[in-house]
Amino acid sequence: MKECIGNSSSPEESQCESKEFPSETLFYREYEEFYKMAAESDVFGQFCRKAFGADFSQDGFSDIGQVDRILKYIPDGGQAHILDIGCGNGKMLAYLQERTGAFIHGFDYSNRAVTSAKKRYPQKSDFRQGVMGEINYPEETFDLIVSMDTMYFAADMTAFTGQLWSWLKKGGTFFCAYQEGDVMPKTENVHTTKLAEALRAQGIAFETKDITKECYELLLRKREAAVSLKDSFFEAGEGAWYQMLIGQTEYAEKPFEAFRGEMARYLFVAKKAG
Repeated sequence: MKECIGNSSSPEESQCESKEFPSETLFYREYEEFYKMAAESDVFGQFCRKAFGADFSQDGFSDIGQVDRILKYIPDGGQAHILDIGCGNGKMLAYLQERTGAFIHGFDYSNRAVTSAKKRYPQKSDFRQGVMGEINYPEETFDLIVSMDTMYFAADMTAFTGQLWSWLKKGGTFFCAYQEGDVMPKTENVHTTKLAEALRAQGIAFETKDITKECYELLLRKREAAVSLKDSFFEAGEGAWYQMLIGQTEYAEKPFEAFRGEMARYLFVAKKAG
């Protein structure tokens, strides 16, 4: 596989090797297919705009309201450096850059996603293929590090939390959307989550917000959007993706109290001392 070089707008010239990950890597093959579909499907773009308010090729619960919460943590002036952990095809980062002028950096284990990000967003950007715990950046590089439903992929969440904390500049912020009940087992509350335990183990103070009700309401919108576009999905030969979306939103058939007993969604914000 070819060598990949971060462009000169990054804090320093960077290099990484692009590679295929083993098929048993969590959801690797599924995400390669997902990003192929996201690049080609007009109907899926329509679905994202209807369900999430913007097309960031979402495969989860990060709607425009959650993403806009990130903006206040980006320093003014257009010189901030943002890292997205599990950046996918870079659409969310591009939105943050459009709003703030920031330098954008991201890594993802999907070769297809990173290739797409590099092609789409070549300005003031550095996209790399890599996995948590193996990829590395210089200490105190970023003003903001974002993780939208990706911390679960760390083989050792506590160790990786310490690593990403070292990448933050003094005064920088870690912003994370974190869900339980699917990839991660549901625990009693936000303070018993694996991420909260990892942050405490690293001595990192954090604030949280329970957005489980927002998550449920978004689930209803996702299902409504998918159903409204059912014919379009099948006419485009993408019926399998429609079926995937219906399967992902089956919890919408339950009342909120039942949903809350099985699922939870939280925002974590941790600010590094200046």
